Amino acid sequence: MAFQPCPVVTQPTATSRCYPSSFRDWKSGLLDCNADKAICACGVCVPCILACKVAVDYGECCCVPLLPGALIAMRTGLREQLRIQGCVCCDWVAFCCCCPCALCQMARELKSPC
Repeated sequence: MAFQPCPVVTQPTATSRCYPSSFRDWKSGLLDCNADKAICACGVCVPCILACKVAVDYGECCCVPLLPGALIAMRTGLREQLRIQGCVCCDWVAFCCCCPCALCQMARELKSPC
């Protein structure tokens, strides 16, 4: 008697872990410095300090921003974690064209993620 495998009649599906099903926009724009003046001042005057604070708030070591490409990776991770619209290319452009603004936007998002 030969073994006959049973056919698959249903496919497994992804389960949602309380993530919203659709993507949303950033709570504040890239150039929206009026949203939080303290974060904006920190981003303009001492962006290295703000980068360390963003890393710690994101759950990483404060030295992570010193690694090449780490800020872009953190922005992409934050965007994916909070289900924010965008792409890796957009994250790269934001940091290459206006790093302090991108840092400020991430800090504002981490300050009130909900």
